[in-house]
Amino acid sequence: MSSRRVLYLIACAAGPTRYVDEGVRVAQGVGWDVCLVLTPSAARWWEPRMRELAELTGHPVRSRYKLPWESDALPRAAAMLMAPMSCTTLNKWGAGIADTLAIGLPSEGVHLGVPVAAMPYFNQAQGAQPAVAVSVERLRAQGVRVLIGADGYPPHPPKQGNAKAFPWDRAVAALS
Repeated sequence: MSSRRVLYLIACAAGPTRYVDEGVRVAQGVGWDVCLVLTPSAARWWEPRMRELAELTGHPVRSRYKLPWESDALPRAAAMLMAPMSCTTLNKWGAGIADTLAIGLPSEGVHLGVPVAAMPYFNQAQGAQPAVAVSVERLRAQGVRVLIGADGYPPHPPKQGNAKAFPWDRAVAALS
């Protein structure tokens, strides 16, 4: 058992999730014991390399709710970071829909006193949807640190995102 603080890094099916191993390394580099949680779609992206992620973190990678008779596979989180957060997940979470483990953990965690931050990755056309501003404000009102715009990741022009350059260091630093 690690004596380091535990971070749940929660990743959605957004471009930078292809590089979530980099996010894990950044968090580990500043002392976090990282547990990785993926949305079901993001888990499909990593399916052929899931063992690699488990070896990197030292924990099983979770993407679904456990069954009632299963024990918790992850240690208790000291903080949670949803990065990258897709537009779909932002709006589901903002509406209180926790139909995946990836939304359910931070949705509950923030109300249990766990520090929660979220850095979106989506384009300006998606960000222009009126529900986005409402969802950001609803999450912030609950205590979620939503890192969008100047203090996080500003939505990029359509078809011009640079998933490989996602600012993992800025996302992880928001938990300090």
